[in-house]
Amino acid sequence: MRGSLPLVDAYLQAGLDALADSTRMAIFQKLAGGPIAVNELARFLPVSRPAVSQHLRVLKDAGLVADAKAGTRRFYRLNPEGVARLRAHFDQVWEKAMSAFQSSVDNSPIGENHDPTIGTIRRP
Repeated sequence: MRGSLPLVDAYLQAGLDALADSTRMAIFQKLAGGPIAVNELARFLPVSRPAVSQHLRVLKDAGLVADAKAGTRRFYRLNPEGVARLRAHFDQVWEKAMSAFQSSVDNSPIGENHDPTIGTIRRP
């Protein structure tokens, strides 16, 4: 059965795996609001500052986060290319699901159990 599964982009899979952790997802969501330093991120999370740094490293390795040094501080932000990769994947999944749903509706037989009044407004 494994041979029938499509190959997944390694960066996409790394991003999905990284976001499977609730702390990394919380960091990702916080970074959606704009760049932020590690110390500031640590204030919002129930983990230590070194743990936040480790989570940021995983997100960075997955291509979801980028960093830049400003003086003695390092600021982290979402990486637009990594976010775009995730978005493209979910857009494709959504399109396939909607096409399959439409095909199912178009090909469903109308029989004895079909009620043509469902979804219509009845007037007195």
